[in-house]
Amino acid sequence: MTDTKRPSHTLIQGPARAPARAMLRAAGYDDERMAKPMIAIVNTWTSVTPCNMHLQGLADHARAGIEAAGGTAVDFNTIVVTDGISMGTEGMRASLMSRDCVADSAELAVRGHSLDAVLFLVGCDKTLPGAAMAAARMNLPSVVLYGGSIMPGHLHDKPVTIQDVFEAVGACAAGKISEEELVEVEKAACPGAGACGGQFTANTMALALSALGLSPMGLNDIPAVHPDKPEAARKAGEAVVDALKADRRPRDIITPTSLKNAAAAVTATAGSTNAVLHLLAIAREAGISQDQFDIDVFDAVSRKTPVIADLKPGGRYMAPDMAAAGGARLLLQRLQAAKLIEDAPTVTGKSLFEEAGLAQETPGQDVILSTDKPLKSRGGFGVLYGDLAPEGCVAKLAGHDRLFFEGPAKVYDCEEDCFAAVNAGQIEKGDIVVIRNEGPAGGPGMREMLAVTAAIQGAGLGDDVALMTDGRFSGATYGFMVGHVAPEAAHGGPIAFIETGDVITIDIENRRIDVKADLKARMAKGFTPPEPKYRHGAYAKYAKLVHSASDGAVTSFPFD
Repeated sequence: MTDTKRPSHTLIQGPARAPARAMLRAAGYDDERMAKPMIAIVNTWTSVTPCNMHLQGLADHARAGIEAAGGTAVDFNTIVVTDGISMGTEGMRASLMSRDCVADSAELAVRGHSLDAVLFLVGCDKTLPGAAMAAARMNLPSVVLYGGSIMPGHLHDKPVTIQDVFEAVGACAAGKISEEELVEVEKAACPGAGACGGQFTANTMALALSALGLSPMGLNDIPAVHPDKPEAARKAGEAVVDALKADRRPRDIITPTSLKNAAAAVTATAGSTNAVLHLLAIAREAGISQDQFDIDVFDAVSRKTPVIADLKPGGRYMAPDMAAAGGARLLLQRLQAAKLIEDAPTVTGKSLFEEAGLAQETPGQDVILSTDKPLKSRGGFGVLYGDLAPEGCVAKLAGHDRLFFEGPAKVYDCEEDCFAAVNAGQIEKGDIVVIRNEGPAGGPGMREMLAVTAAIQGAGLGDDVALMTDGRFSGATYGFMVGHVAPEAAHGGPIAFIETGDVITIDIENRRIDVKADLKARMAKGFTPPEPKYRHGAYAKYAKLVHSASDGAVTSFPFD
């Protein structure tokens, strides 16, 4: 990007811009600083969660990198809604909504001040895809840096994570542990800064953005409290200025090929099903249509990509273990060798295969395996259609080997009702639990069902119960789970007409989810949409704007 074409020139050049320059001078921008490229640091710092609480400090190092490389840093902040804190409450409705709010606020701040490039600092789950969506939308030279994973806690010499706390809640309700033992787990699980440590949504998306090419390879791997993280922030600052000088833009990097690479990396680690929503949303923001990249890609990729990383929630290890073993580079090197990914450009100017070629494997590590001796022969997703999901749904296959489940439905009209039923011992082996009215519009906000799924695991029913919902799942969820059912109940989808006792069949191999009931007869009696839970404000606006989960649950849709 030449100096004469920089957006910031329209902000500060010429006599008519004297008032703007006067304001900038008051904020500490002198002639020398205003003459340089003006780089936004869009930060998602907050003091409420370990996932993002250290990003304010990382911004200092990112700023130093930008300034050393010849740019001028301009800081902003967005919101963050923390899944682990809001899980199981009304606040969880805001989680997915916050993704679009992060993207919108970044766009407004950067475009509103005619800035030249953007460095995003992200942590908790929705800030990662929100940053990538904004980058794709604005198409200014951009870098996304993840603040890094939390380290594991320890209890009685055993590593523990937030996943263990949620499961301990279920175990306590089932009488398997005492309340005192629950409190012990609670106090040990989260030792400091960083996002949840398993291959949950934050670490899944951090890997996806590395594979996608928006994050400089290796920087996202570094845990939050590692002594190398400040230097990673500095490098990210230098990288965004370099991307500006070379005019490397997100839409040059986000392509159907790179999105498939990201999907392969996610499925090879049995990562979060939220990646399906988020990669679809990023694709739409980049102007990539359904014909080029849709929900079915995830099924195709999953069928040919084995699980080769032994990570929680279904495995043994956490994100810092993967980083120590060789990180994203090693994983991608394995996928490259098996011809499961294709070469693509990245934000650093190196190709994806060049970056993978720099992998350094730790001798004796058993976190990242090979594709010829995988943990599972197929990846962590299945995309199904059928009586109950004409627009599709996503099955999570992490933590079990079952590809078929049939059983009677137990139907609940919200997450709270189901959670109460689990804790009351009303869920039995063989049941298929149905939670509806939790979709993008009906929720609104498509809450994650971690409180329910963890309670099922804690009650010892994880191998014997299936669950389906028009909501979604946390990356910490594992078991036989089907989410993102579309159309959702609030829009009159078939899930709205299931009754307790109906026999549901979930068939992963044949990509079907069906019910032994005359749904057409029930539908013929008419459908009355549930009353909106919110009639004004952000929640109501989101419910009116949001699209189907099968197309990323986006609110800004470029193909309308």
